[in-house]
Amino acid sequence: MKAGKLVLFLAAGGLFGTGLAVSGMTDPARVIGFLDVFGAWDPALLFVMAGAVGVYGLGMVILRRFDGLKLPSAGSSPIDYRLVIGSAIFGVGWGLGGFCPGPALANLGALRIEALFFVPAMAIGMLLAQRFFGADR
Repeated sequence: MKAGKLVLFLAAGGLFGTGLAVSGMTDPARVIGFLDVFGAWDPALLFVMAGAVGVYGLGMVILRRFDGLKLPSAGSSPIDYRLVIGSAIFGVGWGLGGFCPGPALANLGALRIEALFFVPAMAIGMLLAQRFFGADR
C-alpha cells in the first residue's frame, strides 16, 4: 500500500474516531438509551446518524459528479436469509454490548475495559462468520 493512501486512511479513521468521541457515541449508555424507546429514550444517536447519512450522501454526489463513480448493481435479490440473520445478530450484539464496531475500536484505543472484552469477541465472531458462512463473499 502506498504511503499516501495509508496516511489518508489513518486521517479518515482519526477523524471518524474524533467525531464519535465529540458526539458522545463512544459511551455505551448513549446507545442503550437510544434503544430504550419505552423508557428514558435518548434521541442523540438519531441526530448523529442523520448527520452521517447526510455527509455520506453529499460525498457520493460529489464522487459521482466529479469522479464518474459507478456503483455495482445489486443482484436480483439483495435481501436473503443470510442478510436478515446477520442483521439480527448484529442488532442483538449492538443492543447488549452498547457498541457497534466503530465506537468499539475507538473505546479500545481509550483502553476502556468494556472494549477490551467486546473487540476480541467481535473479532472472533467475524472470523467464525467468514470461516463457516462465507461472510466475506
